[in-house]
Amino acid sequence: MDQEKIVVGIGEALWDVLPEGKKIGGAPANFAYHVSQLGLSSCVVSAVGEDALGSEILANFSAKGLCTHIATVPYPTGTVQVEIDQVGVPQYVIREGVAWDNIPFTPDLKALAQRTTAVCFGSLAQRSSVSRATINHFIDAMPKEKDTLIVFDVNLRQGFFTKEILDQSMKKCNVLKINDEELIVISRLLGYPGTDLRSKCRALIDRYNLRMLILTCGVNGSHIFTPGDISYRATPKVEVADTVGAGDSFTAAFVSSIIRGMSVSEAHRRAVDLSAYVCTQSGAMPALPAEYTT
Repeated sequence: MDQEKIVVGIGEALWDVLPEGKKIGGAPANFAYHVSQLGLSSCVVSAVGEDALGSEILANFSAKGLCTHIATVPYPTGTVQVEIDQVGVPQYVIREGVAWDNIPFTPDLKALAQRTTAVCFGSLAQRSSVSRATINHFIDAMPKEKDTLIVFDVNLRQGFFTKEILDQSMKKCNVLKINDEELIVISRLLGYPGTDLRSKCRALIDRYNLRMLILTCGVNGSHIFTPGDISYRATPKVEVADTVGAGDSFTAAFVSSIIRGMSVSEAHRRAVDLSAYVCTQSGAMPALPAEYTT
């Protein structure tokens, strides 16, 4: 395991309450868990409540061997009601005023940031001013090196976003991950709704001086744009159990591969293969077979 390179997922840690029961979820935790399975040191930063659900999350992460920097705060542990539609796509009802809305920025968290080579954060955990400030402080404390990866994985849920939060997050990041539906929403907010997907992506790269833009389009494949090139991969045809966490596993595989010095094209291939496997499993954090971790 590469101990000197810490990869962090920061934001929500919660319970996805699925039709068949509850499973631990939250994009940052999913991301950090898959990074750890892929052999890099990772850590999930979040908060849980002083309740049984919070204790269960901490015990579960410990059993998985996942490094955590999770505060216990006087708010309930987050839950999300997940309904899966006929083609396996999740619909979410996300509880408000919960622990992960109140992640504190502490000296220990600042010290972790100073050792972090890559971070993944989203828009959902920035719906509250407390966690939004913590995420921004964390990014500001990270090393200012050319290979540091700051990944903004847009996560537009239930109106828990504003133009200002999205704009500031894209200014903070150097890698933007977005899906085709989110791209349309953001392009409309920023004032270029009439162009095609590729033109929208190029406009975002230019406007925010991005190193990379990852565009996922569900069954229609995925693109990774860099200032000078585009990588495209078709989505593999698999038997879908559900798509919960598939995007987070994509990001984890891509970031891990880039950190290890792989090309964008090879990192993209690994990301597509891993996310396709996760789609065949129920829940966001399946254990990965050796073929994906070696």
